[in-house]
Amino acid sequence: MIPESAPFNEEQRAWLNGFFAGLTGIKADADPAVVTQALGANLGAAVAEAEPEEDFAWHDSSLPIVDRMALAEGKPTERKLMAAMAQLDCGSCGYLCQTYSEAIARGEETNLTLCSPGGKETKQMIKKILAESESAGTAGNGDGASLNGSSNGAAARNGKAAQWSRNNPFTAKLIESRELNVEGSAKDTRHVVIDLTGSGLKYEVGDALGVMPENCPDLATRLVEAMAADPNVTVTTPSGTTKSLLKALCEDYCLKDPSDELIELLIDRITDPSAQSTLRNMLDVGVPDGFDVLDVFEVAKGATVSGTEVIETLDPLNPRLYSIASSMKRVGDQVHLTVGKVVYEREGRLRKGVASTMLAERIDAGETVRVFVQPNHAGFTVPSDPETPMIMVGPGTGIAPFVAFLQERAESKAGGKNWLFFGDQHEAFDFLYRDELEEYQASGILTRLDTAFSRDSDQKVYVQDRMRENAAELWQWLQSGAMFYVCGDASRMAKDVDRALQQVVASEGGMSDEEAAAYVKDLSSSGRYHRDVY
Repeated sequence: MIPESAPFNEEQRAWLNGFFAGLTGIKADADPAVVTQALGANLGAAVAEAEPEEDFAWHDSSLPIVDRMALAEGKPTERKLMAAMAQLDCGSCGYLCQTYSEAIARGEETNLTLCSPGGKETKQMIKKILAESESAGTAGNGDGASLNGSSNGAAARNGKAAQWSRNNPFTAKLIESRELNVEGSAKDTRHVVIDLTGSGLKYEVGDALGVMPENCPDLATRLVEAMAADPNVTVTTPSGTTKSLLKALCEDYCLKDPSDELIELLIDRITDPSAQSTLRNMLDVGVPDGFDVLDVFEVAKGATVSGTEVIETLDPLNPRLYSIASSMKRVGDQVHLTVGKVVYEREGRLRKGVASTMLAERIDAGETVRVFVQPNHAGFTVPSDPETPMIMVGPGTGIAPFVAFLQERAESKAGGKNWLFFGDQHEAFDFLYRDELEEYQASGILTRLDTAFSRDSDQKVYVQDRMRENAAELWQWLQSGAMFYVCGDASRMAKDVDRALQQVVASEGGMSDEEAAAYVKDLSSSGRYHRDVY
């Protein structure tokens, strides 16, 4: 059966001859035509009997979680857990939706709060699924999962410098945190530059930088006071290290989203019926948006709890991922970020984004921040062919990866055309990276730049409106093989852009809505439509 000219030695040929003889049930010296026919029949039957590739019908970020869970009804625990994820495959958790859910189901991953885009509803659904699974006796092996562990290393490593990861971040120096908005803007967006010298870390454009944040010391101090605890008492963190309660609250625990376990603990430690009722209602319907751990203690005034009891109910403080806004071909051992500072007032108290305010105001140039590289997912990077055109849609801080893309194309002297859609509130105040973009236009690197500033007129105009206004040329670019990228808010902007893209395809391609949707889906499956949304 195996000819002597085949690239096998005598022993290998003998083994293969025996294997195929057993598979086909015929003698090794049979007529070659008979052998071919028998092999074809047996292998065809084997393929027909093979289990088909699993179809994850719920793996659609446009579907509400209720619909996704309905599609996963009757599926194994790991598939229900997958349906509870945000379906973005964004990499924020260090996994993809499928691998994160499978790691939880196997008991390898104990941190159930890693799906940042899914937020509270994902966390609550995961807890419900695991509780039902445990009750039914179908939980995964190992010790199972609990709400309060830290990632045990099952998360995907960055693959660039193996010693640095979310479990072992590199301590880097901050070079600068420069305001990008002009005075008069309602926003505070920072261009952050971090020094990676000595780390060995490498990144590609499209990758993200993981930043290990620390809570505002003022918030941690107020929380210690609210629980009437000793700030210097020694506690053990999720990673197994010991430190003071105050330091642990600053460095290791999420003070934003109160867990059900914390609320249940406080209900048992207060006697005020009204406060108990308020807290029980939070258990049933969830805490109000923007409600944090200190808010819960203010509802449960007078509760007698120890610091150790409290931290056992808190979620771990997870890293924040930021799209990298630089190419190493341009900046060397630096990494640049575009960070929107989050500050707002709620019920008389100033609330601060943990990582954004840390980078904007709590650490100075020369001080350190712990970081790691998170590789891009699903091919979100410049085309391998430098002649391939790119269409990039990145309003607000969503412009970050496209600054990196343009740097990469300029440094590599790529000949492909580049078209950027950028939007923000006011052209005079919020035109991020204006000088750099206009230089790229003048040099020919940036073929087209279309902007949408929503607050500069009575009628709000967004990037998706500019797409529709330029539908004919956008369609021509797509027909010429252009790659389409979008970066930014997943809840509204990315959906609006996707809808506008389908409308452009339908109108300019002469397609029905169903045909246009299929065309856009094919763009994605063929690797020509990429999203970095959060």
